[in-house]
Amino acid sequence: LSKIEAGGGELHPELLDVHGLCAAAIELVRVQAEQKGIATTTAVEPTVTTIVADPLRLKQILVNLLSNAVAYSPAGTRVAVAGRTKAGVVEIDVTDQGIGIPDSEQSRIFERFYRVDPARSRQTGGTGLGLAIVKHVCVNHGGECTLWSVEGEGSTFTLRLPVAAAAGSSFGV
Repeated sequence: LSKIEAGGGELHPELLDVHGLCAAAIELVRVQAEQKGIATTTAVEPTVTTIVADPLRLKQILVNLLSNAVAYSPAGTRVAVAGRTKAGVVEIDVTDQGIGIPDSEQSRIFERFYRVDPARSRQTGGTGLGLAIVKHVCVNHGGECTLWSVEGEGSTFTLRLPVAAAAGSSFGV
């Protein structure tokens, strides 16, 4: 995380197909979701274009968001990945129907080691670094990650990354 925060961490940018990236990330959490009785879906609009990004880093942060979505969602719910292009930016949403994040905690959710409910960490595992990594990987790719959440209803994390034509060959590394 320290390397990523400093803008380093050796990124290897490539042209990435957003459809394939989202499908691969969903596939990596499918077993975890099925074990909890959670349905997974992918809905990437056909017009979504490619992005210039490090495939391992992007898959890492998508899997992180999806794993969190599954971990914090009850059985019988759904976790979805959706993608669209808006004004030179690819937006990828990871949405769950889980426990949600209280308004009072949302401003701190991307801080390193921050846990909304430290007592739950025994049940869900993790170190509190995952969302900090998500944030910094997005920033290092010239993008951002935002959160929408309602306690008791669920959360949506949105990755916003420049489309390939807008990204150029350098993105903050």
